[in-house]
Amino acid sequence: MRYDLDDLRLFLYIVTEGSITAGARRMHLSLPSASARVRSLEHHAGVALLIRGRRGVRPTPAGTTLTRHAREVLAQTARLESAVASYTRSPTAPLTLLGGGSAMHRLVPQALISFLRAHPDIDVRVSESRTPQTVRMLADGEADLGVVLDDEARDCGLRMEPLGDDSLVVIGQAGGILAGRAALTYSEAAEHPLVGLNDDSSLRRWIEKHLGPHAPVVRHRTTVANLSVLVALAAAGVGLGVVPRRAIDPYLPLDVCELQDPWARRHHLLAWGVKDSTASTATPALAEHLRQAALSELSSRNTPAEPVSLRPFHDD
Repeated sequence: MRYDLDDLRLFLYIVTEGSITAGARRMHLSLPSASARVRSLEHHAGVALLIRGRRGVRPTPAGTTLTRHAREVLAQTARLESAVASYTRSPTAPLTLLGGGSAMHRLVPQALISFLRAHPDIDVRVSESRTPQTVRMLADGEADLGVVLDDEARDCGLRMEPLGDDSLVVIGQAGGILAGRAALTYSEAAEHPLVGLNDDSSLRRWIEKHLGPHAPVVRHRTTVANLSVLVALAAAGVGLGVVPRRAIDPYLPLDVCELQDPWARRHHLLAWGVKDSTASTATPALAEHLRQAALSELSSRNTPAEPVSLRPFHDD
């Protein structure tokens, strides 16, 4: 029996998200189309793969087996593409990968580790860049791939695909100010001392842009250069922090609240440059490693050991 790789990727997204709706959204598919592809998978398998309930979906025993093997197949496919790509690009012509500070926190490093190990003859030049600058460089042929934010990259004319959630949350010391709270606005968070990122960080500049001229006055206890330090300071009770949900270590004791401001809901997209890459499979191979890193990151956040889960259930 042969399985389509996109169908396997869709099934993994559905199982990871616990929702056909959310899985379809990540693949840029309509709900009817995604549901039809799942039914086709079940028809070919000859057995139910999902248990559909009022609060979402979960895999059957057969679905769990398919999930495990699908991850292996996609990982093997990435390794195969990497092995072939190592012969098709000169080491003197490195790939250029751009991304914002949030993407540079875990997503890009994880993808680089697996890609560079599989591609000893291919170098990657990585730079932190805000979405508008990344889009310009991709459109001008100055970069191969970029991890961008959906709200700043719409209608730019570049090839795009969903890469994962990058919504913002408020974090604080476990049992502290946020205890018993499920959500709050940025203005409410700013009533308390904060720890933040340095002025030149892409995330801080993005937040300030969306707050606009009526931004609340904030008292920063300190500002730091990276998200790991910010999260550690918030966990220690120095102040509240506003960070991407994906930046939180699931094993770190923290209180986590949804940030209610509409601009806090954002998503990462993988954007492709206009370079002519028809003679090389290195760029598609790096893209696959980024996809796999995003899947792995989402799966680790949604494991049972995670103390805080903010993912809503959807009816499918």
